[in-house]
Amino acid sequence: MNAPAIKFAPSTEKARTAAALFALYFIWGSTYLAIRLALPGFPPLMMAGLRFVMAGALLYLLLRLRGEPRPAWAQWRAAARVGTLLVAGNALVVVAEQWVSSGVAAVAIASVPLWAVLFAGLWGRWPAKGEWVGLVVGLLGFALLQSGGELRASRAGAIVLVLSTVSWALGSMWSRRLPIPKGLMAAATEMLTGGAVVLAVALVRGERMVVLPGAQATLAFLYLVVFGSMIAYSAYAFLLANVRPAMATSYAYVNPVVAVVLGALVAGEQVGLLAVGALVLILGGVAIIASRRNTP
Repeated sequence: MNAPAIKFAPSTEKARTAAALFALYFIWGSTYLAIRLALPGFPPLMMAGLRFVMAGALLYLLLRLRGEPRPAWAQWRAAARVGTLLVAGNALVVVAEQWVSSGVAAVAIASVPLWAVLFAGLWGRWPAKGEWVGLVVGLLGFALLQSGGELRASRAGAIVLVLSTVSWALGSMWSRRLPIPKGLMAAATEMLTGGAVVLAVALVRGERMVVLPGAQATLAFLYLVVFGSMIAYSAYAFLLANVRPAMATSYAYVNPVVAVVLGALVAGEQVGLLAVGALVLILGGVAIIASRRNTP
């Protein structure tokens, strides 16, 4: 049985939803650049694991001090499944940004809602005829992105980004059908358990901190912990529990634009016309799916 959605007064719920969407749109859009700035100071998987373990532990401690009940063992197990998929999806973005720009990574991640629609079929909700049109359009955009430019030059980056989108989409859809904790405790337990799994993988692979990171990498990492994880991930957990999946994943419309603009302004990154065309197709496919799901 799913954990019940949090209920608020209509005006309060609308305000919380708007605040959560703002966090996803702009904070998550900026995390692609933050990852790029933090990478010189951290091994990729270790950075992702540490980020989420720290954010999850801090959020869990704050919630317990506020009087939130300790999750049951079954809730911890469910959170570990979802958290492993979501944190692994993010960790793979970090790995990919060793080879591709933050803007191109964000364009690729824009396809998450397309995969989410496909994974919904695992629980009996296969796409309708109109939604299949959106899927085809969006996946054509993803194929166009991989046909040239950075992803063509880096097959490893392309493969890792595909795995990232699949992992994130599956975790997002599965979270709605597992007995994860309620409210912010869902985000805390998912980040803590998923981060621990990724951190363990990093240690098994031999990743180690050999030198202290510089000031820029440290500040970027702290931004990822506080804003990218504690605030934005909690907002995503709230939206998954309280709004339609199409709205919860609508950050895919805005994140690439924010990431591309910040990458160009701060890091001097360039995104070619091919990537822009791919983004138009991907977001066009997502828009078609979203409009069809709003049609009776």
